[in-house]
Amino acid sequence: MKHHFFYLFIGLSALFSCSSSEEQLDPSTQNWETVFEKTEGKETFTYQEGIDYLKKLEKYYPSLHVLEFGSSDAGYPLHLGIYTPDLNFLPDDLKEKNVVLINNAIHPGEPDGVDATFMLIRNLLEGKEDLELKNTIVAFIPFYNIGGALNRNSGTRANQEGPTSYGFRGNAQNLDLNRDFIKMDSKNMKTFAEIFHLIHPDLFIDTHVSNGADYQYTLTYLSSHEGKLGKVGELVKEKMNPFLSKSMLKEGWPIVPYVNVWGTTPDKGYTQFYDSPRYSSGYAALFNVPSYVVETHMLKPFKQRTEATYQFLKGALLFLEQHGKELKNTIAQEREYQLNSTYLPIGWELSKENPDTLEFKGYEGKTVKSEVSGLDRLFYDRTKPYTKKVPFYTGLTVIDSVKVPAAYILPKGFEKVVHLLEQNGIRVEELPSDMEQQVMVTYIEDYKTVKSPYEGHYLHYDIKTSEREETIRFLKGDYLIKMDNQPKRFLVETLTARAQDSYFAWNFFDAVLQQKEHFSSYVFEDKAAKMLKDSPELYKELQEEKKRSPEMRKSAYKQLNFIYDRSNHKEKSFKRYPVFSVYH
Repeated sequence: MKHHFFYLFIGLSALFSCSSSEEQLDPSTQNWETVFEKTEGKETFTYQEGIDYLKKLEKYYPSLHVLEFGSSDAGYPLHLGIYTPDLNFLPDDLKEKNVVLINNAIHPGEPDGVDATFMLIRNLLEGKEDLELKNTIVAFIPFYNIGGALNRNSGTRANQEGPTSYGFRGNAQNLDLNRDFIKMDSKNMKTFAEIFHLIHPDLFIDTHVSNGADYQYTLTYLSSHEGKLGKVGELVKEKMNPFLSKSMLKEGWPIVPYVNVWGTTPDKGYTQFYDSPRYSSGYAALFNVPSYVVETHMLKPFKQRTEATYQFLKGALLFLEQHGKELKNTIAQEREYQLNSTYLPIGWELSKENPDTLEFKGYEGKTVKSEVSGLDRLFYDRTKPYTKKVPFYTGLTVIDSVKVPAAYILPKGFEKVVHLLEQNGIRVEELPSDMEQQVMVTYIEDYKTVKSPYEGHYLHYDIKTSEREETIRFLKGDYLIKMDNQPKRFLVETLTARAQDSYFAWNFFDAVLQQKEHFSSYVFEDKAAKMLKDSPELYKELQEEKKRSPEMRKSAYKQLNFIYDRSNHKEKSFKRYPVFSVYH
């Protein structure tokens, strides 16, 4: 229903724009300077200033549509701006033209993208840019983390050069929204998913400010890891990255991939950041959409950072205008390949073989004595810049794959997980009647858990599983997820328990990790003795285990538990992962 409303709204607004062109307000009568420009790059929009400015632009320019979607944890809807190349915009243009989605203020203390996007859109509307878009639609979220944008301050970005005041990283739930793209704990993400799957972008850009090492660049970029994008990744690495680098250099902004270095210097080289699906770019990659996380450098002035972001966004639009059809076709090819794939990777390892070479512009780093502690500290000497060749490690080795099932079945008690799937465009059916089905059953053999909460969860990792075929009785209303014409990568990476950012890793199935029934030792003693007497095989197995394990020999309880675990008294649901794979 929401999608039908969207199409109706867009269609009527386009019709209205065309039919009332004679009554169009004259934008030349208005002052379109942004807060950034009025303060010479010292301040950024507040949330309300930005939305008011955007709605005013819409009022005067029929090529801009401003829509409201869903809600956020702060209680406000997410706004989506859509700039169209012509007045006769129709919803089908989202399929036929190239579409970029720009996401701003996911960390509102990093507002460079907000101001850059607003100025770029305004300049496109005014015809002041030497960039004629005929086949490219620009969709943008002006403020994604609204709660953080409203929590304005001047102190939390301790390492950052401006603006004077800004928003806060945590949202209204104090969540870092750039860790929420799989678990979807925030209303923001639920609304974002609706937008993302509605407009189906061909390119996604998330604007940020980085920390870490010091270097000469104002802007670095984190592109979707090419090793996870197949043919799309090849196009990104071979065409899009060089195009953007050349475009930025032409405007006086040399760039390199995100400097993924902490506590040391980058002069010996560095590894490409691995963006798992919890991050925005890793999430987009699950749907074969290439992404850029723009990272301006915290130690460069806000004005300089915003101007660099502006040029990067402009370069991305230029690439789409010139190569968007090729990108669109490549995405379609990769989706078709995955639809026909029998196996898909779910685990990767960074490789240091065959690195690329970067001409890196850095500052000499050295160790000096701290004036605070008197101990050694890292110091970058900006009076000693250098340019040198450094290795850049981009390789990924697949270390785990999964056979793609024909379908998954989930018991109806796991409605929360099903809602997450549906919010990501997954079609889910309900079984019409009780049935028995041979399925592949996964058991959790081992896992580790972080010792302190991470974004509201005690995240599991190093997950070890085993699988075996069993016949399971399912009930009417249990959930069936057929894999045909579905985004397989998203499904296998969220529903395979051992995948890094699976729903199991994010604690949505923790209830199966706890036994619900057990035994009282003094009561179970007689039953256990009878079981050993009736089963020589069990008796032999216990004796062999006692020989292997001193702890077993010394503990009456461990011996009783050993027997209990091998009896029909032990519940079958303990550590049985309640996502069942159907292969035939």
